[in-house]
Amino acid sequence: MTADAVIVGAGIVGAACAAELAARGMQVEVIDAGGIGGGATAAGMGHIVVMNDSPAEFALSRYSRNLWLELAPHLRTRDAFARCGTLWVASDDEEYDAARAMHDAFAAQSVRAQLLDASALRACEPALAPSMAGGLRIEHDSIVYAPAVAEWLLAQSPHAAKISVRLNTQVVKVDAQHVTLASGERVSAAHVIVASGIAAPHLVSSVPLQPKKGHLLITDRYPGLIQHQLLELGYIKSAHHATGTSVAFNAQPRPTGQLLIGSSRQFDTVDPAVEMSVLAQMLRRAARYLPALPSLNGIRAWTGFRAASPDGLPLIGPAGDMAPGVWLALGHEGLGVTTSLATAKILAAQVTRSEAPIPVEPYLPSRFEQGSHHV
Repeated sequence: MTADAVIVGAGIVGAACAAELAARGMQVEVIDAGGIGGGATAAGMGHIVVMNDSPAEFALSRYSRNLWLELAPHLRTRDAFARCGTLWVASDDEEYDAARAMHDAFAAQSVRAQLLDASALRACEPALAPSMAGGLRIEHDSIVYAPAVAEWLLAQSPHAAKISVRLNTQVVKVDAQHVTLASGERVSAAHVIVASGIAAPHLVSSVPLQPKKGHLLITDRYPGLIQHQLLELGYIKSAHHATGTSVAFNAQPRPTGQLLIGSSRQFDTVDPAVEMSVLAQMLRRAARYLPALPSLNGIRAWTGFRAASPDGLPLIGPAGDMAPGVWLALGHEGLGVTTSLATAKILAAQVTRSEAPIPVEPYLPSRFEQGSHHV
């Protein structure tokens, strides 16, 4: 065998898994059809955020955010890590009540959060529309340039010498101990891990993933216009729409002084083209929160596809009946960057038969097997 583990996918999740397995003494080979940090990793915002839509999502995202905070001092300037915090914006009294409930839930779990009334919100972010009712600031949420971190994990992390990478190499088949390439070559390993996001169904046909298209736009440089990652409190609701097109306000201050503006979600297309009608709808929504937005210069827009599972949680662990003997690390939807480091820890614990840092049951692929009673 050429490696202890072969990982299909060199995005942030695959790179994190490779680095963690290498840290545990394994020789790891990573294979990707494109380059390092492509796909959803390249298309996304790189927002590291604690989300509490469900207890399992909260546990995974909080644990992973803590891992990012531990890793941050070792990253380079080009990885663009910044602890800017997340500011959830309430547009009316009903949403402010939701912010208060969110604050209490976070406080009960020792996540530092600060409830802001309307005047405190204006003092914190003067560019927001003056009609906003308040907000909730999550202090330690952060941002990062995930493609660069994926490259660091694979090439410069402490155990990177144990990792080899093949790029621009198409995988056409996987089984318990082999990866078959388009060239006909078979790569053997004790463990085969599929971490290729939305491309995974080409290798594991029954994996329950659905592509969820999203648009982003980046502006010219406007240093200091906003300080935090800004999201509307309605974002959580729109993020889990199962059909049609939805948009929500999401704005990020990049270290360059640029603004990254989102977000949209579409289930009904696999066309990667930027759709001007959806982009316009997204920007109109954002302008309700940032009135200065229409006067800014947008320089580029693009799309990407999130890999969405039926219950909104990733699949981390043995593929089971879907691909006997194969391991999965995919289905992270919009939280792949946030939860990549925790995913790697959870997967590595299962592969090495060691104790996992948090309960793995909510993320096991077996929950989707026919007749499963797993919740």
